[in-house]
Amino acid sequence: MKIVAGFSTLIIATASLSGQQPQRTPPPTTLRAPTRAEFLRGEYGRYRANNDLVYYDLDVRVDPDKKWISGRNTVRFKMLKDDTRIQLDLFANYTIDRIVQDKTELKYTRDLNTVFIDFPQTLRSGRTYAIDVHYSGQPQEVGRFDALAFKKDPMGGHWINTANEGVGSAVWWPSKDSWHDEPEGMDIRVSIPNDLIDVSNGRFIEKTDLGDGYTKWHYRVHYPINSYNVSLNIGHYVHFGEQMGDLTLDYYVLPGSLEKAKTQFAQSKGMIEAFEKYFGEYPFKKDGFKLIEVPYSGMEHQSAVTYGNRFANGYLERDWTGVGISLKFDFIIIHESAHEWFGNAVSAADQADMWIHEGWATYLECLYVEHRFGYADYLKYTNGYKTKIANAEPIVIQRGIARDPNQDMYFKGALFLHTLRNVVNDDQKWFKLLRDLYAEFKYKNSFTEEIVAFVSKQLGQDMTPIFDQYLRRTALPALELTFDETAKTVAYRWKADERAFAMPIRVGDPAKWQIVQPSADWKVMEWPSPKDAFKVATDLYYVNVSILEANGRPLKP
Repeated sequence: MKIVAGFSTLIIATASLSGQQPQRTPPPTTLRAPTRAEFLRGEYGRYRANNDLVYYDLDVRVDPDKKWISGRNTVRFKMLKDDTRIQLDLFANYTIDRIVQDKTELKYTRDLNTVFIDFPQTLRSGRTYAIDVHYSGQPQEVGRFDALAFKKDPMGGHWINTANEGVGSAVWWPSKDSWHDEPEGMDIRVSIPNDLIDVSNGRFIEKTDLGDGYTKWHYRVHYPINSYNVSLNIGHYVHFGEQMGDLTLDYYVLPGSLEKAKTQFAQSKGMIEAFEKYFGEYPFKKDGFKLIEVPYSGMEHQSAVTYGNRFANGYLERDWTGVGISLKFDFIIIHESAHEWFGNAVSAADQADMWIHEGWATYLECLYVEHRFGYADYLKYTNGYKTKIANAEPIVIQRGIARDPNQDMYFKGALFLHTLRNVVNDDQKWFKLLRDLYAEFKYKNSFTEEIVAFVSKQLGQDMTPIFDQYLRRTALPALELTFDETAKTVAYRWKADERAFAMPIRVGDPAKWQIVQPSADWKVMEWPSPKDAFKVATDLYYVNVSILEANGRPLKP
């Protein structure tokens, strides 16, 4: 076998990309059965797959006193197959006033939060159509951050914000509420009382006094956008901003927060500088970058990142990773803005693959620490996340269910990428891989398998067993060691659910690490020193280490 460049001097034992792939036991599915609502929203079935979103034109009116929303969404879509029905989504508590194509009112059927729309004539493949969905109702305040929440600011004024990840966009507007498909862009028009300001995604176009005590605010999104990212933020906001070359940075906060925000939001430029260094240009330049104060901790709304971290470093003033580094920077500014690159530009095609958003964004935090404070702090910060990992359920769960995977997708996802960096064992090659991967998947909705295939091709090696062990299995791989002090040797192997798992790892003397290639079968290396001197680089690889007696039983401490 040839030695693969970038993997130091180790010999790769897994099957080559062109060779026959080993048989693998399917990973376990998600633990809890789906509800009908989760299935209806999560499945990319016939009436979603038969069309491709082209554009949204959302025009809503928000009445803060009545806690009421009404309006219409013009949905433009291209048919991919001949059919007479499509599927959209809108929470069942809303009234659908009418659905119209041209001047024809369409019939529809509702099933929980799903809307099936029927057409009198067959819609032809390759043609683009548009419908207007008119609706009204009182939003439900549900989910982690109350979805569309009507709150009051410290001065008693109206303060209305959205946060829809998890619960979905259909909680306040009619949409194709699926991760698989995004429009090429959209217009967002929000009519509100004259004394209030709306800040939404995209570039501000204009505001129009409607003459009835309301003003219509118009924003245009110039890029594909996840439906849950569509956002409105209504309040008595004040604005300040700055430029970073030709990129606009706009900040919207309550009047009492202005001076604190001017100090805290100064971290934005350094954040953008770090992520552009590692991945490339800020991905939504036509829309600009915004930070908007909200009454919850924060959310990654595309080009309109929401912020509620109390204008202090750390996460809600806590040392988030517990190792003394989190308090050096504002967690929400860094983490939620990292999603502009991974989550918003590079997007998962199914909620089950959400680690592409959260695992990567958490790893971008680590890279920000490295850029800003150095490699030693990067290593310390990254390993600090180990205490937050449960290893109780796989990260990638069953597809077609509208449900977030467990929290390990954040922390185990980041530590897996840190591990992968050390498997590559060549930072120049690693950082080129990151830039190439980002460029390949930018403005796309992708599955984990596509990420794995790309990484495998770039590295010239099938990386599937390593990805599967960390993402589709529960337990960590354990490096098992047995010492023979008479023969001055140590035997080693991987205990992992993936039989083909054969990840290289650094062992031995930390002053002169040896890279070995364990597999599921025992191998032996010389070790003339005492067994207590044998170390494993567990700060570079997220693994367990188990020392066994000659009879195969764990060594008692």
